[in-house]
Amino acid sequence: MTHVHCPECGFQNPEASGYCAKCGAYLLRDEPGQSTMSFTLGGDEVATGALLDVAVEGRAIVVREGGGRPVETVAITGDRMTIGRSPDCDIFLDDVTVSRLHAVVAARPDGTWVEDQQSLNGTFVNRVRVEEAQLTDADEIQVGRYRLTFLDR
Repeated sequence: MTHVHCPECGFQNPEASGYCAKCGAYLLRDEPGQSTMSFTLGGDEVATGALLDVAVEGRAIVVREGGGRPVETVAITGDRMTIGRSPDCDIFLDDVTVSRLHAVVAARPDGTWVEDQQSLNGTFVNRVRVEEAQLTDADEIQVGRYRLTFLDR
C-alpha cells in the first residue's frame, strides 16, 4: 500500500486521502507528467459570491456544504451558539465526522470567536486547525465534512 505524506505534520495517509487524517491539511500530490491549473471561477469562489446575496443583518452562520443538506442560514442572536451532532445543538450537523458538541461560537468583548470543544476531528478556520479563533466576515469554518461561513454585517 502506498501512502501520501502530509506536508504539515508528516503523517502517512492512504493514497486515496485528500486531507490528512491527523491534522486536516490538504494533501498535495506530485505526479510526474501531470500538471494542475487554478481558475478564478468555480468552487469556493462561486459559493462565496452567493454569500453576498444572503439577506442577514448582524451575525450569522451559513451552512454551505456537507451531508447533502441544502444551504441554511442561522442568525446568531445570543452570546453563545453550539455546533454539533447532538439534536440539542443550535446548529445540528448529523454526521459521524462531527462530535456531539463539536464547537461553540461565542461573543466576547473583542469580537466573535469559535472555540473547539475537544472534538475528535477538530475545528478549522480558513483551513487551519484551531482550538479557538476570532472570526471575521466571510471566514470559513470546517466542522467534520461540513463547511460553514461566518457572516458579520
